This record gives sequence, structure tokens and C-alpha cells, in this order.
Amino acid sequence: MSLQDKTVLIGITGGIAAYKICELIRKFQKAGAKTRVVCTPNALNFVTKLTLQNLSKNQVFVDEFNPKDWKPEHISFADEADIMVIAPATANTISKIANGIADNLLTSIACAFSKQIIIAPAMNCNMWQNIAVQENISKLKSRGVEFLEPETGFLACGYSGKGRLCSIDKIFNAAVESLNFSQKLAGKNVVITSGGTIEEIDPVRYISNYSSGKMGFALANSAKKMGANVTLITTKPIEAPFKTVKVKSAIQMQNALDEEFETADIIIMAAAVADYRVKNYSEQKLKKTSEDEITLQLVKNPDILKELCQKRGDRKKIIAGFCAESENLVENAKEKIAKKGCDFLVANDISRKDIGFSSDDNEVTILDKNGGIKKLEKASKSVIATKILEHIANE
Repeated sequence: MSLQDKTVLIGITGGIAAYKICELIRKFQKAGAKTRVVCTPNALNFVTKLTLQNLSKNQVFVDEFNPKDWKPEHISFADEADIMVIAPATANTISKIANGIADNLLTSIACAFSKQIIIAPAMNCNMWQNIAVQENISKLKSRGVEFLEPETGFLACGYSGKGRLCSIDKIFNAAVESLNFSQKLAGKNVVITSGGTIEEIDPVRYISNYSSGKMGFALANSAKKMGANVTLITTKPIEAPFKTVKVKSAIQMQNALDEEFETADIIIMAAAVADYRVKNYSEQKLKKTSEDEITLQLVKNPDILKELCQKRGDRKKIIAGFCAESENLVENAKEKIAKKGCDFLVANDISRKDIGFSSDDNEVTILDKNGGIKKLEKASKSVIATKILEHIANE
């Protein structure tokens, strides 16, 4: 994909994987991007400035206060670049950025950078698992920084574990995907639900399902990148660069949706809402008895999607739902979209083990109210999410 007229700022830190970034620079150059490189002083222990300059066809910067003109380098670099990619990123640099420490040119730029930052860490596996490092990563994720997690394998330090820089193709593709996000949802208020609802039986037991919430979270991330004002109503604890509302049960989810309904332009029900809840919740833990069987009386939960569509009336709000089917995917989905009254219904085939619940990948079929059917072939949930939103945005 062409990156003509795009400027990519690559930050290289002091890790042995620094030499691999030469190939990343080459890929950006081949795609037509203007490439600028900033290194921490220790990065040059692993790759030479001359090599990086020849590949990027630009001066490589290391020192913070050595400007060629009146512009402060860390501000001008932040203004001129469309995206910042830091790879490999050490535990030290990640922690500095997370805590606003700007003691070299790279961290100063990151502090001033207001557009998308992608970080690809590489370090010893014990460093990766360090609680402080993980807390700093969570902090940055909550601010919208995208992390490409390291791979598991043999490490240069002699250990074997998680810490090896992810593939250069993965870093390149993530940057391309980010740079090519459309802004079709700019200014739109998008409300998304995710995760499986929890219907309590007593203080220690509940009824739920296998939904991981990954698809809803991917939709929220993509909607944010497409310019939307996002609210994610979720049963899963997450840190995110958009508004999140934590709920547990179907009733709580419905109440949260009611709060957001009036201002929402688009509502996407990706959550797996339990069809039933326990009629009589026990305030005390139910004790085991001598009986071999126990009967729980269940009552229907509200059909949130159907009620939202009825509540909408003739107002211009787009409502999309999800359905999980183990057989006759399209036929069952056709019945559901007619019954629910939504504009779109995204059908998942849960009989397959390589997609759906807990998987990082998905394959879906999108049905619309006019009878249109569009299949999205297997891809990562982030890719599927973007394609779903593009389809909805074209409505």
C-alpha cells in the first residue's frame, strides 16, 4: 500500500534487536513514506548512524539540543510526523514515556507527540514480566498507545521466553493500517457493548458465557481511530483511551445503554447478553444438600437489541447487532435481523475453534435490513472491526 506523502518517525532504543529496524526503514521507504530516525545514545551501540542515514536518506538524530535552525527538534519532529514507531523499545524507554520523563530526544518527542504512537518492545523475559513495566505499559495503552507484544522464543541473553521483538512485517502492517484509517466516523457518537453478561445466582455463583469481549474492544479501538467519540459498555475490566462503562448483568447493560441512547449516532451490540437470569437471587450462599439435583428458576432477560430498535422510532440512529450461531448461520441470522429490526446484524459461526470466542481472529457475515449479505473472510479481530465499521459508515 502506498504511503506517499506520509512521514514516519522511527525511534530506536538500546536493544540488540535494533539492527532489525534497518529492514523496517527499507519497507517504509519502498512504500513511499518519508522516514526520519531518532535514536537513544545506547541504540548506536547496536546499529550505526551511517547505516540508518543511508537507509532513511535523512540525517539521524540523537542529541536533543543540536538544532540546525530555530525550531526545537522535539517539537518540529512531533509536528511533522504522521505516526511514531518505537522499535525495539526497552523497558527503560517505555517507563520513561509512561511517566512523562523527557531526558533525551526520543522521549522528548514522545512526550510532545499527539498522533498515533506504536511501540514494539524487546527485552529479557523477566524484565517483560516485571510488575512495574507491565503497569507502565497499561498506562500507555490507556492513553491510546498501540503495543505490539514481543514474541516467545530464544533470547540473545540466553533465556528462552517472551521478549523477542515481533516480526518487522507486523510492525510495518500496524503502521500502514493506522496511517490508512479513514475518518468516516469523525464527530460521531458511537456506543459499543462487549463481553458476556454475568447473571448472579448467589454471592459466589453466576451464569455467563465464553465471550472474551475482544471483538467489542477491537470495534471501539477502530471507531476511535476513525474519529468517533466512543463509549464502550463492557463486562470486562479494561484500560482504554475512550470512555468505558463497566457493567455486570443484562439489566445493568440496558440501563447504561439508556443513559447513552439519546446522544448516540451509532450503537453496536457486540456483547453476548444472557437470555435468562435467575428469578430469585439468594443473598446467602446456597448450601449443598443431600439431594442429587437442584432446580434454578430462570426468567427472561430483556431483548435489549429489539427494545433499542423500537425505542429509536424514526430517529436517524444506526443500530447494529451481533449473533452467535452454531448451525445454519445465514438462515438464522436472516430471521434474527427481521425479528430485531436493526440496520445490520453481524453473524459469527461459533462452531469453529479457530475464530470467535477468546480467539484473536474472526470471520463474520454482515446482513443488512435491505437483504444485503457481505462475508468478511478470516482476519484479526482488529481488521474485521475496521471492515465492519467501514461497512456501517457507508450506510
